Amino acid sequence: MRSKKFILLVILFLLLLSQIPFAYRRFKLRRLSNAIQQLESQRTPTQTNGFKEYKGVVHVHSFLGGHSAGTFSEIISAAQTNQLQFVIMTEHTEKEFDTAAMTLQGPHGGVLFINGNEKSAENGDRLLVLPGDVSIVAYPQEFKNWDTARVNGVEVYNVFTNAKQANPVVAFFDVLWSQRAYPDLIFALYFRRPDENLKKWDQALTRARLTATGGNDSHANIGVSLNDSSGKKLLGIQLDPYAVSFRLVRLHVLIEQNKPLDATTLVEAIRAGHCFIGFDFLGDSSGFVFEAENPGERKIQGDEISLGADTKLQIRSPIPASVTIFKDGAVLFGQDGMTSREIPVKDRGVYRAEIYLPELGNLPWIISNPIYVR
Repeated sequence: MRSKKFILLVILFLLLLSQIPFAYRRFKLRRLSNAIQQLESQRTPTQTNGFKEYKGVVHVHSFLGGHSAGTFSEIISAAQTNQLQFVIMTEHTEKEFDTAAMTLQGPHGGVLFINGNEKSAENGDRLLVLPGDVSIVAYPQEFKNWDTARVNGVEVYNVFTNAKQANPVVAFFDVLWSQRAYPDLIFALYFRRPDENLKKWDQALTRARLTATGGNDSHANIGVSLNDSSGKKLLGIQLDPYAVSFRLVRLHVLIEQNKPLDATTLVEAIRAGHCFIGFDFLGDSSGFVFEAENPGERKIQGDEISLGADTKLQIRSPIPASVTIFKDGAVLFGQDGMTSREIPVKDRGVYRAEIYLPELGNLPWIISNPIYVR
């Protein structure tokens, strides 16, 4: 009997000991939350001349097309909670019915919804197809048809792809310790720069103009629950509700001030690359500016500009940050603690920016779209 008690005490001690790392990880999330609040207090207003900024999410699924039980009401409510201006639905296709035609579209609850599909080719390539014949490469790390596909963009970051890299046992205990207090910041424990996808995008930019987007890949289908015979949930936990998923990554789109936000102007702005990716769970990235100008032109990300003697890039961050400028995929320039900077341009090429917040562990905060200097 004593030996059994001893064994139980040893097991209990080992279980308690195993939880120390997760308690520390929760402590790290508390420090991260405090650091984000401190950075937000340093925010200064910025403005892109002639354009208005709208924020939303791309790559969202509902109960249509399987893989999800999420309802329209849940999606609309989550968009309102996150103060989004738009949501781009990308329903899985079905043979028997048109899921894009049946999903959310138009204004609902003050949010603009765009009805699209996620389509798969026979070779496994997947595209996000939006109205207006706009196609975005989904899961570029698996995409094969780069040379012949007619596409307009690349989903360089995907929440689901990033989350798959997490150890499920570690993730389970992180959720137990931190999900209630820090439901979105838990993701910071697993968040990584999408190195491979960015490399593929940089290579593709040498051949064509392609817009970078970030995909929430929201399904609201991860969790455990106990339901009654009618399907009503009695008890359970949802690990990826839309309200949390919509906070992780957002697309910030720039539309000319004299134009309304509607399906046509939104999709055309995305096609043109007038947008940037913001990992807003680290802090709202609204107000980021990346432009180029010469004596006769001023252009924003996604545009082309002529190389001249006085051509320069202009970059402004709403929060002091570490800025890296890439030219044709290679690092050209870097500066810490920056809020505003002009950078002379001497050579033709494809220029883009990445913004980091070293106080938060040097995690990517913003990925811009390119400016093409011709």
